[in-house]
Amino acid sequence: MPGRETDRTRREADRTRREADESGVLTLAAAPIGRAEDASVRLATELAEATLIAAEDTRRVRWLAASLNVELKARVVSYYDAVETRRTPGLLEDLKAGQDILLITDAGTPAISDPGYRLVAAAAAAGLRVTALPGPSAVTTALAVSGLPTDRFCFEGFPPRGKGQRASRFAELAAEARTQVYFEAGRRVAVTLAELAASHGGDRRAVVCRELTKTHEEIVRGTLAELAAWAAAAGGGSGAVRGEITLVVAGTDRRSRRLARAAGDTPGDTPGDADGPGLPGSRDARGDRARRRSPGAPAADGGLGAGAGHGAGHGGGPAPSAG
Repeated sequence: MPGRETDRTRREADRTRREADESGVLTLAAAPIGRAEDASVRLATELAEATLIAAEDTRRVRWLAASLNVELKARVVSYYDAVETRRTPGLLEDLKAGQDILLITDAGTPAISDPGYRLVAAAAAAGLRVTALPGPSAVTTALAVSGLPTDRFCFEGFPPRGKGQRASRFAELAAEARTQVYFEAGRRVAVTLAELAASHGGDRRAVVCRELTKTHEEIVRGTLAELAAWAAAAGGGSGAVRGEITLVVAGTDRRSRRLARAAGDTPGDTPGDADGPGLPGSRDARGDRARRRSPGAPAADGGLGAGAGHGAGHGGGPAPSAG
């Protein structure tokens, strides 16, 4: 009967609401991407008051707490890529039993190219409350300082490892009008930039952000071809760029899309072109004027010139991952 179905649906909704009210809360805590002093007051408070912390690296969260003069009273459990699938059911049961959980990764926001997605998805599916303690993200930080258009962008995380998958992904993104943001390991940056130059065109504007917000932060601007050459020369010619890397690549401009469309390669124009006017000079984190780029050489901000030796990252504690 329709009336009975309605009553049953209402009772089930009421039961779900009651269970949610009695359950714990999952809080995603964004951690500094470089310096402990960038942590918010609220993060320090949550760390001090938490009773259960799921951390990507238990040593890293203890270092962060100590740097903030916070004494951890919580039970701290590891929650990194290799154990994420196995640990999620147990943490979900903890939430259902009324246990609040603070989820924190090494750096940046949980679930953004870092552990967290599975637990968030499971908690949401179970009707449990999920909230966030907002804060740093390498994605938006790199985008903001890049000097490339920010009105429309896409985040691609780490490119696929397989050569065929990478080629397919980059070919798909070559005609993308939005600015693109990638994470990449330092040892693979030179290869990735060369592959992007081949797929997107060597003259496409791009920015390499290294060690964002840290002591040896470096922001290098140029074309993909110039940046690929710069990265290949790094590490004494080994092509290994030290530190955490975020790549920002300009989207196609109107003229490029018109030419590609004329050749039958891409769809029509879309609003919000991702290629904007070039900047004659930009400021780095310390306010110094960036050196003007000479032909054929990328512009380096952050106090380290292209080809200069890369220093270590954060001065204390384990180095965070990009997030």
